Amino acid sequence: MFFIMGITQGRKDFDINQLMTCSLCGAYGSFKVFMTYTVLSLFFIPTLKWGKRYYVETTCCHAIYELDGEVGRRIARGEDVEIRQEDLTRVMYGGYAAKRCKNCGYSTDEDFEFCPKCGSRF
Repeated sequence: MFFIMGITQGRKDFDINQLMTCSLCGAYGSFKVFMTYTVLSLFFIPTLKWGKRYYVETTCCHAIYELDGEVGRRIARGEDVEIRQEDLTRVMYGGYAAKRCKNCGYSTDEDFEFCPKCGSRF
């Protein structure tokens, strides 16, 4: 008797249309919410999922945030949830768009908290 089994990584995208102003690049965009997980498959049929984590990617600069687990589970159940900044923990800055200073207009790809040209907070 043969058992065909495997452990793989999976990803599920959710249909969320929440507009926002990005705190990193200052541009308008929206959130793309997705879940990653590990799955055990027997005979090519997924049987057990674990390690579910929820993430948010911004459409403007492609920064990735980890989403609070409870908020992610509510989205997965289909509830109408507003994603707040307090629910997000930044994991990666995509770097596709530069940060722009609101005071002097200086732009940079670096992750500075203050503008290197005028000293104001980004």
